[in-house]
Amino acid sequence: MSRDARWKTLLELLVERGRLDVEEAAAELAVSAATIRRDFDQLAEQQMLVRTRGGAVVHGVSYELPLRYKTARRASEKQRIARAVAELLAPGEAVGLTGGTTTTEVARALAVRGDLTSGSPALTVVTNALNIANELAVRPQFKIVVTGGVARPQSYELIGPLADGVLGQIRLDVAVLGVVAFDVTHGAAAHDEAEAAINRLLCERAERVVVAADSSKLGRRAFARICPAHLVDTLVTDAAADPETVRLFEEAGIRVVTV
Repeated sequence: MSRDARWKTLLELLVERGRLDVEEAAAELAVSAATIRRDFDQLAEQQMLVRTRGGAVVHGVSYELPLRYKTARRASEKQRIARAVAELLAPGEAVGLTGGTTTTEVARALAVRGDLTSGSPALTVVTNALNIANELAVRPQFKIVVTGGVARPQSYELIGPLADGVLGQIRLDVAVLGVVAFDVTHGAAAHDEAEAAINRLLCERAERVVVAADSSKLGRRAFARICPAHLVDTLVTDAAADPETVRLFEEAGIRVVTV
């Protein structure tokens, strides 16, 4: 197992359990205790966990796994969701994309859509995600608008008041939200309040709002609300979504697309 694969697995186990012992982690990953100690020490240096005697605990009370370690989680579901979201967007529209692994896949699905290979522009994409802007900027048929702000290393998203000036002057046809939780009662949410605030502004500037979320995000709550459920027009999720949860969203007036 490569170092990156070990680190991703260790961080996912920490998110799930809250703490890990060295011997426990070594047994789960089938590596030596010395290797796990080095991994824990190096991850602690990056402030991605807190070392304890004999193990490690998650970093802070609202721990969030950094984006670069989330890309492989539920990858096939996210790619199916992304393709379905991309099909909801029409040539010539102005589209807002928040950060996240699923919205990054949406950007990639848009980049290979045959009817978006030309135009002036074929699509206008407004995003606060540096990685999404980087991937689409090489596509000359896309007009890319970046919000500005201060980069958040966990998600590559730009946050803070500098983004308000840009978002206050534009209008979007669609805002596509990546979320960590979406619940009928509590709405769409993120881990970080500054990130949620920028995403909320994107929603307010859009004619319609699409939430792109795999089934593990549904029926959950998170710290910072982006918007109430009634402001969401469409939810695109995977076929593993709980039927009762889907029914509640539909009763709330949300169109649910499962893939």
